[in-house]
Amino acid sequence: MSSDLSNRFSVFQPDMMDDIRQSFNEIDLDGSGSISTSELGALFRAVGEDLPGYKIRELTAELDKDKNGTIEYEEFLAMYAEMKSSHIAHSFKKAVATKQGIVKKGGMSGVSVEGTTHSYSEEEKTAFADWINSNLADDEDCKPYLDIDVNSDELWTKLQDGILLCKMINLSCPDTIDERAINKAKLNHYKITENLNLALNSASAIGCNIVNIGADDLKEGKPHLVLGLLWQIIRIGLFAQIDLQHNPGLVQLLQEGEDMEDLLKLSPEELLLRWVNYHLEKAGHPKRISNFGADIKDSEAYTYLLNQIAPPDRGVDLGPMNENDLEERAELMLQNADKLDCRAFVTPKDVVRGNSKLNTAFVANLFNTWPALDLPEEMPDIEGLEETREEKTFRNWMNSLGVSPYVNHLYNDLMDGLILFQTYDKVKQGVVDWGRVNKKFKALGGNMKKMENCNYAIELGKSMKFSLVGIGGKDIFDGNETLTLAVVWPADACVHTGPAAEPERIRRTNQRQGDS
Repeated sequence: MSSDLSNRFSVFQPDMMDDIRQSFNEIDLDGSGSISTSELGALFRAVGEDLPGYKIRELTAELDKDKNGTIEYEEFLAMYAEMKSSHIAHSFKKAVATKQGIVKKGGMSGVSVEGTTHSYSEEEKTAFADWINSNLADDEDCKPYLDIDVNSDELWTKLQDGILLCKMINLSCPDTIDERAINKAKLNHYKITENLNLALNSASAIGCNIVNIGADDLKEGKPHLVLGLLWQIIRIGLFAQIDLQHNPGLVQLLQEGEDMEDLLKLSPEELLLRWVNYHLEKAGHPKRISNFGADIKDSEAYTYLLNQIAPPDRGVDLGPMNENDLEERAELMLQNADKLDCRAFVTPKDVVRGNSKLNTAFVANLFNTWPALDLPEEMPDIEGLEETREEKTFRNWMNSLGVSPYVNHLYNDLMDGLILFQTYDKVKQGVVDWGRVNKKFKALGGNMKKMENCNYAIELGKSMKFSLVGIGGKDIFDGNETLTLAVVWPADACVHTGPAAEPERIRRTNQRQGDS
């Protein structure tokens, strides 16, 4: 949570704010920072408040201050702060802690006060433990730790020495950690701490936000922190190949009037939604989905998707649709997924309840295993669209700071200036005057607001003594690659300073001068 939000909504304890954010993010599937009117109802249902339609409409009218048809996170926070002493606020707080599958855990950590209650998802614990069991089963170093009992709290203890965490990072991003650097034998307090610090630093390098997570937190097995870190690591691995570089067949998902640049602007979640709908269309089925929550609860989309992408010899069929009980239907659907070696992350209950996080992981794993996307006869030119090592480094660094939404494509995601402002605020807290920042963009006049942001970002960069001669806000707005990198690089240099960073700064400077 940014310092700006902390100051404005100081009525909330940090841990309560974390719970609200988690619930909001489960509905805000694409990470846009906003939810639609229909999703507001889903948000309240997720925390145990099944409000009638008229009440949702009243709340929408009150929450949607700018009348743009969406509810931003800050708008929701503002309303919730006003309602804190009312029935709904009381129910929200109570439901976050007691809804099905959520376990409460008392905490006394350095970042929380004595008596703080942290919550974690039992479903996530089970799903992540099962994923570790299935993916690290053949690793000799991991065999003493496996299988993790998914019905107990073994996950916390099995991760305490850092070895499995390091292995999971290398599973998601191969060769991130040199195996020789992992302490595996005769472990003591110091060697375990080294392993955990190695895991945390490596997680940060691949784009995980590790703010407020320390080696001691992992050693003590604090569930909410362990699960938060694990999900980031697993998510990065699942989404790593959902791009044109690894799957050029994604060009099949282009819609009429779009080009390759439009495809690059889509998040992995948005690409997965298009992928599901593409195969539903190929199957001749009229259903289309817009989320991995409410729209998949009846297993209909999944059943037709699996039948469409499965090779004929796998025995996948539409049989689940003959079952009227939704949980039984979900089980039959997952049996079909098992025939494709893709029964992972979700249980029948997770499907029926519309657990968006775990269902997204389920679909991502399906895509990675059976994309079923043929290359078109006339393949568009994708040369030059691949992410460079430098671009990936900067993108991962920004994500490690905890910016929101997640940066998937460096240039497209920086065009409105919002990610840059968050980055500057992380580098030098308080430097951004958030009153000058445009945070919402309507169809009419939206580009002008984005340009204002980009101009202000350049102004801030100069105030921070960045060398930005000849660079204007329009260069960021236009996605000029060389000049956008020139804006990001000095912000990174503010953090990575000292003799060790000097050779890398010199290399980047020489490279940039050679490109100009």
